[in-house]
Amino acid sequence: MRAELFTDPSVFVQLADEWDDLLARAVVPSIFLSHRWQSTWWRHFGNGHLLLITVRDEANRLMGLAPLFCSQESPECVSFIGCVDVSDYLDFIVDRSHAEAVYQTLWEFTCSPYMPRWEALNLCNIPAASPTCERLSALAQAAGFASSVTQESVCPVVTLPESWEAYLASLDKKQRHEIRRKLRRAEESAEVHWYVLGQPDEVAAHIESFIELHQKSTAEKRDFWDEKMVAFFRAISRSFAEAGWLKLYFIEFNGERAATFMCFDYRNEILVYNSGYDPERFAWLSPGIVLNAHIIEHAIQLGRRRLDFLRGDEEYKFRFGAMPEPVYRLRIERLSS
Repeated sequence: MRAELFTDPSVFVQLADEWDDLLARAVVPSIFLSHRWQSTWWRHFGNGHLLLITVRDEANRLMGLAPLFCSQESPECVSFIGCVDVSDYLDFIVDRSHAEAVYQTLWEFTCSPYMPRWEALNLCNIPAASPTCERLSALAQAAGFASSVTQESVCPVVTLPESWEAYLASLDKKQRHEIRRKLRRAEESAEVHWYVLGQPDEVAAHIESFIELHQKSTAEKRDFWDEKMVAFFRAISRSFAEAGWLKLYFIEFNGERAATFMCFDYRNEILVYNSGYDPERFAWLSPGIVLNAHIIEHAIQLGRRRLDFLRGDEEYKFRFGAMPEPVYRLRIERLSS
């Protein structure tokens, strides 16, 4: 196998037809590694030097991608494209049938003179299912580098059964009662209407409402937004809607929007990406919890097998029956000679 380094963003156009074909064959086929996500992130947040490595076999078929960069602030430190805040899972994109050879080729190239000299690889948000931490740590240590793996966070995940009633039965008695009670209270206290938008024109018309509700939720969420972030969310929501990957949920009480969730529908999973609600209106009716329950029921109706709440150990996720899956950071450093 042979590796090649690309430093010009035009490579995203060059690889457009091959990127997601490789991702479909990958060990970790995450939506955050898709061509749409990676190229959109780089266009809005890429502020340093692109270091994208391709690995091809003897037939010139793409077998691996290392979407890396180093920032202007820390040129000696190499990270994944997308690291860290808005991308919940990141990794190398490796053909699962040739993983060992691809990892070996990537590592050897990363240490070669063809790659700008780095002092540290700081690789965030690696999912538990990925072999990257184990494989790359072993290669690094064998070559005399220092490596460490730390757990960064968890992604609580619900395995979905075949029916809503079976899902409720899987919860403990207290949580099952709470969900039913909040759904009933909302229905008895207001005219409830929840719905999902997914067409590109619909999403473009209503993304500002999502942003507004997200900003209202907490001071931390309000401070999350700047011009770059707004532009990124507008772009990625439209791009994912065009691919059929976006579901924008809203719930209304008495005709007023009370809460919203942005979810991704990808590879038979629903990923609950972000949410917002208006704490000044209808907070006593728990609009976020009520809408979340409807999203789970909708995912079951669609036949999805998992609902991933993504990074964060907020208590409400576990009340919905989620189980934590760890997310790791791998750091490899050159040792002083």
